[in-house]
Amino acid sequence: MNTGFEKMEKNGNLTRRKKGGLATMPFIFANEVTEKLAVVGFNANMISYLTTQLHMPLTKAANTLTNFGGTSSLTPLLGAFISDSFAGKFMTITVASIIYQIGMISLTMSAVLPQLRPPPCKGEEVCQEASSRQLAILYVSLLLSALGSGGIRPCVVAFGADQFDESDPNQKTRTWTYFNWYYFVMGTAILVAVTVLVYIQDNVGWGWGLGIPTLAMFISIIAFIGGYPLYRNLNPEGSPFTRLVKVGVAAFRKRKIPKVPNSTLLYQNDELDASITLGGKLLHSDQLKFLDKAAIVTEEDNTKTPDLWRLSTVHRVEELKSIIRMGPIWASGILLITAYAQQGTFSLQQAKTMNRHLTKSFEIPAGSMSVFTILTMLFTTALYDRVLIRVARRFTGLDRGITFLHRMGIGFVISLFATFVAGFVEMKRKKVAMEHGLIEHSSEIIPISVFWLVPQYSLHGMAEAFMSIGHLEFFYDQAPESMTSTAMAFFWTSISLGNYISTLLVTLVHKFTKGPNGTNWLPDNNLNKGKLEYFYWLITLLQFINLIYYLICAKMYTYKQIQVHHKGENSSEDNNIELASTTV
Repeated sequence: MNTGFEKMEKNGNLTRRKKGGLATMPFIFANEVTEKLAVVGFNANMISYLTTQLHMPLTKAANTLTNFGGTSSLTPLLGAFISDSFAGKFMTITVASIIYQIGMISLTMSAVLPQLRPPPCKGEEVCQEASSRQLAILYVSLLLSALGSGGIRPCVVAFGADQFDESDPNQKTRTWTYFNWYYFVMGTAILVAVTVLVYIQDNVGWGWGLGIPTLAMFISIIAFIGGYPLYRNLNPEGSPFTRLVKVGVAAFRKRKIPKVPNSTLLYQNDELDASITLGGKLLHSDQLKFLDKAAIVTEEDNTKTPDLWRLSTVHRVEELKSIIRMGPIWASGILLITAYAQQGTFSLQQAKTMNRHLTKSFEIPAGSMSVFTILTMLFTTALYDRVLIRVARRFTGLDRGITFLHRMGIGFVISLFATFVAGFVEMKRKKVAMEHGLIEHSSEIIPISVFWLVPQYSLHGMAEAFMSIGHLEFFYDQAPESMTSTAMAFFWTSISLGNYISTLLVTLVHKFTKGPNGTNWLPDNNLNKGKLEYFYWLITLLQFINLIYYLICAKMYTYKQIQVHHKGENSSEDNNIELASTTV
């Protein structure tokens, strides 16, 4: 087990060099930046590549990207399982990056070599759709990219946080700063992708547009592997899911046994738990007491070599409790993604109908309006880290300023206002269309500036700076130490479900608001004749209900309690033991 120190020979004496810390950040961020460049640069404009280069029908192209997006959002569960079970974060990230690299090379080759895509359309001639062989290359490339993302996404953020030893007083405030800057760096990469890479793809060529992120990914792999001597690696200790199942089975098998009067009578085995308690041992909590029965010792149990399907330690029981307690907070984040997802659908459609000219010759692409979301998110994140934390610290006494639960709550409130404001902007847009007699003309540009949409885009960016980063902090901090990659996968799963719920909500609204004369809140062809503002306010109402739900969950939430072993600056031996909540 790598405990964060490296033995070195110096002048005949054995010394120890501390691993991890800020020195590892350039290597880790390099991997994340290029992964985001590749993913976002690929997704932001891929519908154009599939329809204009491979000549796919629009519906087929949309379904292809939907399937790819769904797969990419689920593979982090597989990557997290592999990482936490046997491979470890470093090896999982490395192998996943190589798999992703192969997928990107394959896709880039299909854009460069003429024989790997259909011939260009000529005049009004019917375009030739890509052949089965050409589509096979596309699908294999997408699958490899999805698998690669599944290994990188849940592991890289947790691996970066692992570089800061929470038991070291000199590093205990570094983790939350890392999450702020992780999201800031990720946002910067996304900003470059939706501007520079999309421009290159549209105006220079797809070979360069896909080749640049492919080359960047190759460089990032070399850089990430090059930082290996500096990394603090926490080795995996078997499948965490198996441990959780064992606790559940043991509790069920002992369900009829009376509860013990005192928690000190529950089974403890520090030697058995040594490999999964490096960051501190979880202490007994009073919630979910039915699970405590898994730690009750009976005459049939052998405490020296226990059958873990019958007897679990308190630490292992508390691992399962921690995961269960996190569930309601995890679920509350889904609807925020549902609201955020509208930027790529209906907000984009609004932008297409509005005046987007900055000058007579330059027009803002509708898809580039997300730049305002990203810029606001970056500005808010930097302001929060440099200013707001210092101000809040004076009132709360917390090093991180406010708890991640408070931070998430602020994000929920801002997101609620984002969709609320969007409804009024849509009313203004339609009012101008009506005044100019353009309600019936969906293809005509309405003489209203697209900058009316900036408030809703910016509010979503501000909400993400609070909610999404707070969500990441929550998952990493409250998950058992041996399940941090799995916790990051839960974060990506909430994003996946948020998008799926958006699809379901749009489908239901489209179906049940259909009138006898063809009217609809969300019409297929002419947004001017719809009631998009009602849809925005429906999402606002759902977010308000979700906010109430979150406040109840946050009020009832019990932070995990750990027995922290602090280390001295010049020794790896424990010199102080502190019982602490992880919120401090």
